Amino acid sequence: MSDIFDDVPPADASGDAAPAEGWSRTHAAILLLSVLVVATCGLIYELLASTLASYLLGDSVTQFSTVIGTYLFAMGVGSYLSRFVRGDELGAFIRVEVMIAMLGGWSAAGLFLAYPLADDFRLLLYALVLLIGLLVGLEIPLLIRILRGRFAFRELVSNVLTYDYVGALIASLAFPLFLVPHLGMIRTGMVFGLANVAVAIALLLVLREQRRVAGDLLASALVAISLIVGLFVAERIQRYSEVAYYGEGVIHARSTPYQRIVLTRRGGELRLYLNGNLQFSSRDEYRYHEALVWPVLGRVATPRHVLILGGGDGLAAREVLKDKAVEHIDLVDLDPEMTRMFRRTPQLVALNQGSLTNPRLTVTNADAFRWVRQARGPYDAVIVDFPDPTEYSLGKLYTESFYREVSRLLAPDGVMVVQSTSPLVAPRSYWTVASTLEASGLSARGYHVYVPSFGEWGYTLAAHDPARVASAAVLPAGLKFLTPAAERLMFDFPPDMARRATPVNRLDNQALVRSFSEEWSHYEG
Repeated sequence: MSDIFDDVPPADASGDAAPAEGWSRTHAAILLLSVLVVATCGLIYELLASTLASYLLGDSVTQFSTVIGTYLFAMGVGSYLSRFVRGDELGAFIRVEVMIAMLGGWSAAGLFLAYPLADDFRLLLYALVLLIGLLVGLEIPLLIRILRGRFAFRELVSNVLTYDYVGALIASLAFPLFLVPHLGMIRTGMVFGLANVAVAIALLLVLREQRRVAGDLLASALVAISLIVGLFVAERIQRYSEVAYYGEGVIHARSTPYQRIVLTRRGGELRLYLNGNLQFSSRDEYRYHEALVWPVLGRVATPRHVLILGGGDGLAAREVLKDKAVEHIDLVDLDPEMTRMFRRTPQLVALNQGSLTNPRLTVTNADAFRWVRQARGPYDAVIVDFPDPTEYSLGKLYTESFYREVSRLLAPDGVMVVQSTSPLVAPRSYWTVASTLEASGLSARGYHVYVPSFGEWGYTLAAHDPARVASAAVLPAGLKFLTPAAERLMFDFPPDMARRATPVNRLDNQALVRSFSEEWSHYEG
């Protein structure tokens, strides 16, 4: 970095450098404020790319790690390349801001639009991350060189880094708590692109006496106009990209602090997607939910108290409420938007038969991992209906430590079930659930069913008493799919789905997330 401080004006006896001609303390303050803004914007673009990659590609730890690593590497390259900018640092900085505003501001929209169309989305993603990172890496070295001579050497770097770190704090807090829940990712990119443009325009106007500004002002104005237009059409862009991705009409879409919820309709069929992964189709969800619920209730003599973990759509609860012996259900789901949508939307209320407003059911919106540690049982039946372990935040809900807490809530003669992904597509992942339940002290028994929307799908029964999972279920009459004969067949596994040696999924290894990602990537690729 020695070139950054080349030709710094000599300091006086106090160590302060004399201000450059034509500059005031106001000018210096504006430049320091610019540091705060560009630092905030730079981290927002990094978080946008990481979050979007996690939404679209799964495995949040891998996506965040690789995107952030690539971004930081690109910033290092940009910082190095800044030494080759000679003469007009202010003009270079302004043009960098305009380019970042354009690329960063439109990054989320562009990636969403490209995802259903690009043959190699990862290549496009990392190319964009590299380019934005390189430009962001140019910012701070250029600002330091612009500011040299306005501060004493000993103050210059500390002032710049202080504003840089404060900007990073602002971005890291605002992004998950306000920006994504209230603006969404596309609008967030647009807003911070406008912030970059605002820095460029402010510097052009405040320091206009020092340079020709017409061309740069025109470029800044054009980028600003495009971003303002983008703010107004952001929802259309999101909907267009989702229609292209799902191939179905999107009737509801919402980003929450926890996930992207999309509801589609084709003809009379409704489909729910969380972060791009299908959760159910109204055409055949009864198969999935009857197979999830009744093998458990049918093995409990009198299931008075039932716990449902996940299942915020109320469809598992609908099945449980058919059993008149059930006195109370506790349903714990993380996302209040999910339970609100399935409590108030007429089409969805018709699907779950109003289960979420039934007086026998209590909904708690909480992290199940924490909730089970504080809860008190016993429960006669526990139904665990979480999304697949596509990332570590979900993988923790399939760990030995989690199952130990759930087993504490399970009555001595109670039975629980865990939705366990496909034993055909991901047999190692499927049987890891059984191994992990057994490691927690429970007896486990797997079964599977064919659901047209999903293909072959698997579940795992577990209980303190081995006889409970080995027994036959007593099923009620009138179910749409499940019969005693069909239920017996679900426990038979052909060789390609048969049990195999698998590790125990623990918090410190998250073996299930890795095997799930590997097995499903082969199937989807």
